[in-house]
Amino acid sequence: MQAAEALRATGANVVDFGAGEPDFDTPENIKHAALEAMRAGKTKYTPTAGIRELQQAIVDFYEQRFGAHYERSEVMATSGGKQALFNAIVSLINPGDEVLIAKPYWVTFPEIVVFAGGVPVFIETEANAFVLTAEMIEKAITPRTRAVILNSPSNPSGRVIPPAEFERIMELLAERALYALSDECYLRFVYAPAEVFSAASLPSKLRARLCIAGSFSKTYAMTGWRLGYALAPAEWTKAMLKVQSHSTSNPTSIAQWAATEALRGPQESVAKMLAEYARRRAWLLAALQEIPGIACNQPEGAFYAFPDLRGCLQGRLKTSGEFAQQLLADEQTVVTDGAGFGAEGYIRMSYATSMAQLEEGLKRLKRFVERWA
Repeated sequence: MQAAEALRATGANVVDFGAGEPDFDTPENIKHAALEAMRAGKTKYTPTAGIRELQQAIVDFYEQRFGAHYERSEVMATSGGKQALFNAIVSLINPGDEVLIAKPYWVTFPEIVVFAGGVPVFIETEANAFVLTAEMIEKAITPRTRAVILNSPSNPSGRVIPPAEFERIMELLAERALYALSDECYLRFVYAPAEVFSAASLPSKLRARLCIAGSFSKTYAMTGWRLGYALAPAEWTKAMLKVQSHSTSNPTSIAQWAATEALRGPQESVAKMLAEYARRRAWLLAALQEIPGIACNQPEGAFYAFPDLRGCLQGRLKTSGEFAQQLLADEQTVVTDGAGFGAEGYIRMSYATSMAQLEEGLKRLKRFVERWA
């Protein structure tokens, strides 16, 4: 990102496939709710768990969409989905506890575990096209295993765990009395025939040790608002509130009112974004197939493709990191090295950008591969 910014500063025409955020603007009704909150003087501290209206809006959303019943004592607002994950891990993990994480993983997962004194244990999923299964988890469990982090749709692969398999995973964890953290940041960005699925829809007995980390950042194009939430059993939520109370206190009051409107207001913007991402995804996957040496699983969710470019690394470029750096230098095109996600030989490409940028970027990528491969 720094190298790309340096190029932009020189006036270079940079094509950026690295961004992990929507290229859409926050919907007007949400921005209007924030303005009204400021005008009404709703700019003071709030309870650490968030305003009552937002808590209830989250509870109502999961009840209406997934038939899941939560009490307000089981929900808390956080400064982004990342803080929900941080609170959950820090309040749960003791030094030496193992936390299972599927590869490829969002880069923050293992770092939070290490921060808490835990040990990240990685599960290889490439043989199953990056889709985690209960069988894989069962083989990785040891007497020191404390929790599993689940991420579906996945960042960076875009893969989705089928609902039936997700339930099998949760049944296994319940049998072993293990905890689960379900990162559902991309919950509603799923492409047919795959299904939108939340762990909240599972029977209550399977949710006894489950924390869901949610976010408004992707669904409502609110990345800069820094607003997320956690859903967990009351005792776990109470522990997370202690962590948050002594670190950041409440999330921004204005953002909370905006998020309340996001859930309660019109939802057309979500469908519009999803339709546009679906169009871009189809185009990008077809274009990648035309480049020799590159293969790509079909992502069922999020807004990333995760191409395997090992077929391009037989010549002068030996690693995905070298590939990404040289692509930026030669073609002023940004991709993210898969090694940072635990998947050397892959790159992540975000299609949360315009079709014009996709077309130009793929033209540059193809030209680059033909030159170097």
